[in-house]
Amino acid sequence: MIRFEQVSKVYPDGTTAVDDLSFSVAEGELVTLVGPSGCGKTTTMMMVNRLIEPTSGRIMVDGEDISRIDPVKLRRRIGYVIQQVGLFPHRTVLDNTATVPSLVGWKRARAHARAAELLDLVGLDPKVYGSRYPAQLSGGQRQRVGVARALAADPPVLLMDEPFGAVDPVVRERLQDEFLRLQATVRKTVLLVTHDIEEAVRMGDRIAVYGQGRIEQFDTPGAVLGAPATDYVARFVGADRGLKRLSVTAIEPDDLAQPPVARRDEPAAAAAARLRDQGARWAVVLGASGELHGWVSAEALSTGAGGTVSGLACRMEAWVPLGAPLKQAFSEMLQHDAGWVAVLDGTRFAGVLTPAKLHEALRRSVDADARGVARGQVDFDSVSDA
Repeated sequence: MIRFEQVSKVYPDGTTAVDDLSFSVAEGELVTLVGPSGCGKTTTMMMVNRLIEPTSGRIMVDGEDISRIDPVKLRRRIGYVIQQVGLFPHRTVLDNTATVPSLVGWKRARAHARAAELLDLVGLDPKVYGSRYPAQLSGGQRQRVGVARALAADPPVLLMDEPFGAVDPVVRERLQDEFLRLQATVRKTVLLVTHDIEEAVRMGDRIAVYGQGRIEQFDTPGAVLGAPATDYVARFVGADRGLKRLSVTAIEPDDLAQPPVARRDEPAAAAAARLRDQGARWAVVLGASGELHGWVSAEALSTGAGGTVSGLACRMEAWVPLGAPLKQAFSEMLQHDAGWVAVLDGTRFAGVLTPAKLHEALRRSVDADARGVARGQVDFDSVSDA
């Protein structure tokens, strides 16, 4: 969808902002451009909608050379979200959101209907917020309106320049989550500029790590964190890149251990005998359809042998869905002071993730990226769960 071909930008004073840049962004892909201030990432993004003109090279958008497209018409085909949002203070939220559809000739009723649809999509009820003015909104709400406005004319490409940088960390994380949810629905081709490697890792399908005017590495978040291409990239992503990688490594079925299981309606004595035979100290308690009911200790089963497992089971506090990032599982372990977390596939119990299995999953993920193979193809000596 977006392709840079040997693009450079040199200013009249001789400053080279971007030097011989070549890369492509696939349709529906979210690519984050990350690097220190002055490295050329914002210049790169602004050349896509011709707010800055390249000195040399060619930029293609959806197969067209943008130098041959009228800049005004080009910008109306590209959504643009900036840190300061840039809403018109004298216009209502609904009118702000309908700005681009109105400029391209949509009738008022159609433009407002589209604006209301987008406001609802970003979590702002148009009946509540549509008639308000920007000054009546919080910073996070204004940022949502900015995203809705950028999407209003259904552009294939979305440019985002530090879009979540002007809000506090809690709101920022919530906005990131909401945008990722939105992106899963609308599947726009997105270039997102940030100086924050954690945001780049969390948001991007791929990351372009900038040095001075050049891309030092262009790869998936997992690969950038697990196998930095240069010493510069390794320094930039930080010595704690292993911890950062937890947030981009999903839990897979092969990562899970299978503990002893007790059925909630079976006699406690039978479950206790089975755990003794297995030398196990606890079991996961499941319902008839494999749904998670809790856990039970061998001691509780032995002392309550006259009843069923159900009455002895404890509530399972630490659990995550299959496919969740390892970071979420680790957080659950710490929050609940748990030695393992249950993993659910929908409503069904899939297994448990222990600290040793979490470590193994991280090692396997790093090795898989380094070798360019699937995680299931990586084999090594496991850390003992004993």
